[in-house]
Amino acid sequence: MSDAKGFEVVSREELERREHLLLSPLAFCADQSSGRQRPEPLDPLRTCFQCDRDRILHSKSFRRLANKTQVFLAPEGDHYRTRLTHTLEVAQIARDIARPLGLNEDLTEAIALGHDLGHTPFGHCGERALRHAMARYLGCGPDDPRLFRHNEQSVRIVERLEKDGLGLNLCAEVIDGIRSHNQGDAAQTAEGCVVARADRIAYVTHDIDDAKRAGVLTEETLPAELRAVLGSSSSERIETMVHDIVRTSARAGQIAMSSKVWDALMDMRHFLFDNLYSRGDAKEEEPKAARMLEALFDYFVVHPDQMPVEYQLGPDDASVRVADFVSSMTDRYAIRLFQELSIPKAWRAPSLRHS
Repeated sequence: MSDAKGFEVVSREELERREHLLLSPLAFCADQSSGRQRPEPLDPLRTCFQCDRDRILHSKSFRRLANKTQVFLAPEGDHYRTRLTHTLEVAQIARDIARPLGLNEDLTEAIALGHDLGHTPFGHCGERALRHAMARYLGCGPDDPRLFRHNEQSVRIVERLEKDGLGLNLCAEVIDGIRSHNQGDAAQTAEGCVVARADRIAYVTHDIDDAKRAGVLTEETLPAELRAVLGSSSSERIETMVHDIVRTSARAGQIAMSSKVWDALMDMRHFLFDNLYSRGDAKEEEPKAARMLEALFDYFVVHPDQMPVEYQLGPDDASVRVADFVSSMTDRYAIRLFQELSIPKAWRAPSLRHS
């Protein structure tokens, strides 16, 4: 229908009809969704996946990503990635893949925006520290399924922790993609598989960019044979991999990369593990961050009443509730809280009157 000025008001039903007309048979259309855990009225103007994207974008957990580490802890400079800028870059790359393949961009974007909501402060260093602290508390091995995993924590946030315990009540397909984003092609939708590939493309490409900015790597130190395949700049590498996924997936009928480009991406990732992710001068602050998060975990296990009320309640084990609280912290909040708990404050004697 149109209003008096000639604008067309497109209803949700019309958007859903257009998805079936315009998208690939391999796309997941909004009206095919398995639905939400709690049924709710449909929005008159937005599909269910558009609603999910908006709920994630406006959540507290999403805003906190702006002050969580991607690779470099507390970098001095305005242009290093944070967990939020990484998330936005994943969403952009994922949409650039989904669009030419005729996939559902709204579902793709919702998964991408939610995929790292559960990350700890201080990146993967923080995740390892929290897992280690939980393992000590539970007396279990490092692979115990009860231990913290950021993808499962992202699901826990959208299902239970946001909105004062109500969660965001997202569609099943969005939750599946969030849970599966670090598990290769485990997602049940092509859109979820796209986000998993886009995540790898984003962090490999942009971690190189940040490492170059920090003076840890130069373009010339990257393996020449990998640069010959992927490109010699961030934009070239992203373009190479996006185009390769689109072409290969169109031929294969499933989300895939050519073996040549995939192997180059994985080899570049291995190179970064050896020369960046575990390199001392780039990661020298990580042991301090790990000790700090473990100390915070240990403190709140003993003093759960000092956590915010929303983290004190519920049927979960104390270690889970404390992990919820610690993992939700931004880098700077964790530092400030640790200082308040561990550094003695100066004592001032009450002013005395001289007689």
